[in-house]
Amino acid sequence: MPHWTALVAEKKQRQLNSIPQDWLTCGLLNAREIEITNTSVDVLLERLASAEWTAIEVTTAFSKRAIVAHQLVNCLTEIFVDRALARAAELDDHLKKTGKIVGPLHGLPISLKDQICIKGLETIMGYASWIGKYADKNAVLVDVLIECGAVPFVRTNVPQTLMWPESFNSVFGRTPNPYNRSLTSGGSSGGEGALVALKGSPLGVGSDIGGSIRIPSAFCGLYSLRPSYGRVPYCGALNSLEGQDSVPSVFGPMTNSLSGVKVFMKAVVNAKPWLKDPLAVRKKWDEDEYNLADHGYGKDLCFGIMWDDGVRSLEITKAALQKAGHKVVDWKPIKHRLLQQVTMDILTAASTEDIMITTSVTGEPIIATMELDDTGFRPQNSGITAYQLWQLQKLRQNTRKEYLDHWEATASETGTGRPVDAIICPVAAYAAPPHGKNSYTNYTTVWNGLDYPATTFPVTTVDSTLDGQEPPHGFYDDFDQYVYEMYDPEKFKNAPEEAVIKMTEIVDAALTATK
Repeated sequence: MPHWTALVAEKKQRQLNSIPQDWLTCGLLNAREIEITNTSVDVLLERLASAEWTAIEVTTAFSKRAIVAHQLVNCLTEIFVDRALARAAELDDHLKKTGKIVGPLHGLPISLKDQICIKGLETIMGYASWIGKYADKNAVLVDVLIECGAVPFVRTNVPQTLMWPESFNSVFGRTPNPYNRSLTSGGSSGGEGALVALKGSPLGVGSDIGGSIRIPSAFCGLYSLRPSYGRVPYCGALNSLEGQDSVPSVFGPMTNSLSGVKVFMKAVVNAKPWLKDPLAVRKKWDEDEYNLADHGYGKDLCFGIMWDDGVRSLEITKAALQKAGHKVVDWKPIKHRLLQQVTMDILTAASTEDIMITTSVTGEPIIATMELDDTGFRPQNSGITAYQLWQLQKLRQNTRKEYLDHWEATASETGTGRPVDAIICPVAAYAAPPHGKNSYTNYTTVWNGLDYPATTFPVTTVDSTLDGQEPPHGFYDDFDQYVYEMYDPEKFKNAPEEAVIKMTEIVDAALTATK
């Protein structure tokens, strides 16, 4: 086995060789390609279906823009333009001969996080030790997307192990934030976040076990969805902590347009993934749920807002919803610290052993920090027994029941006769922070522990005039004080399932109406 550094050097050279050499230039896209890559998912699909735009030219446009994005923020891992164009040509030929599209995603280029296996390609997941590990078949989700007419065309960067809310590894390096390169793009789907934000992909697929879709989407200003367990097929993909199925990782969409979230979910679940993945939930798209049949059909909704001290975007959202005729009440969270802790204890019960076994193949170093210096955090093996793990799972189960009862009890204060229809809360305690400083995932991990579907939507970006630091005040704890002291408005400048999708559309429409 070659030394891990030799493996990395050889892999990086192969990655460079996979880029068409005449694409390593400025002014790469023509006016039509710029128009294509600035178009929302729903309009792209309409124009592809009508043959106004061919799959070849749409795939070419996004492939070029992905290469531009990669040169700016180092967001790609596998680049397979020739394969994607061959697939696009097949789709164009089918439409020309039959007059029919292949499926609901006909001709749409889709990028994938570097853990979703594609036959014949390596899946490295940030490990030098996995260089040369070629997939002998597609992950089920890839087969489903191809069946729906999509065109997979690139895969994107992740942190070593995936178990970080930032994106850095020893093979491909760091993916910074596209709006401010001194800040993080988030993780572990940070490559997807950066690529989609730069419109190098109309729709990307990330994964989420503690916030890995929502954190990079929030830091990069995207729409996204963390679905509930089993709604999107996971079979055949690689992961860390495989075998841990109490708090499963889930796949979900990341996109610049809210239409892309619905298009992806509806296409995937209507493809009957449970026939290919035994853990996929047997549940087609439910139009009644999307139309909010159990929520007054979207009229006079009541949203609960979980506040964070001094978060301006929540004030904007509250005002927009009230202006649109909806009610907003304060959400009183219960046991979030416990939910965060028990979820992380379950996830990390054997994490050190998992990582050590993987890296021992080549002796590559285990990355101890995402910072540019020597401090940081890394999930540690709690060294617990099977019995102790069962007690954690039991505690989580009981706490989920308490949270459900707490939510149902809000019916007494909403005035609608229903409990709160949805909760709005921050994704993080800050906008995209400097590299190595994203060490708090409580705002996202609790929803993984509860298995509540969650979307993200962009509201605004940091404005150094409007978002000055608050005067010194009492702090909840040491971490609250750390976030306060870390914040500098100039440093942070520019950091940006059926029912939950529909309610996000309602919130987004209310925000749009105020702009």
